Amino acid sequence: MGDESTGYGCRAGEWMQGTGRERTHRLYVMSAYETSAADFFEKLKEYNADLVLDIRRKNESQLCGFTKKLDLEYFVNKIVHAQYIHDLNFAPTQVLLDQYVKHWIGWEQYKEGYEALMEERNIVPYFMSRYGAYPSVCILGTDTKKRKSHSQILYSLLRMELNEN
Repeated sequence: MGDESTGYGCRAGEWMQGTGRERTHRLYVMSAYETSAADFFEKLKEYNADLVLDIRRKNESQLCGFTKKLDLEYFVNKIVHAQYIHDLNFAPTQVLLDQYVKHWIGWEQYKEGYEALMEERNIVPYFMSRYGAYPSVCILGTDTKKRKSHSQILYSLLRMELNEN
């Protein structure tokens, strides 16, 4: 899968799928934070996203602003004409997230814990069975200037696995 940086909190890549008539799929990751609604939705339109896959553990607080679950589901459909799905199978456990957010563990420990959790959940086959038919998938996470997100780890895991298959 190719990989390119598309700006802060954004990554893009593609993979091939199928036998015979292969299809190219695009995979993106974006942050729900530290962006304006205009920039956020323009980026999704630029990506030609078919699916916005929200992997945030918490997405119903007023602090989420325009990316609050019910609002985002409506906006993604109306503005981008894409599907929105919130899937907690890609989210870290609350315990692991709290350890990282409260600075009880560093990024490397968090990354190792998240990768182990994704392996335990058999996440790559799960992703392909649920979302592999979408030509353009945007993973929505929580990167900020001060804190990295599990969305970047998931993107790297999927990119590595899908590129090998």
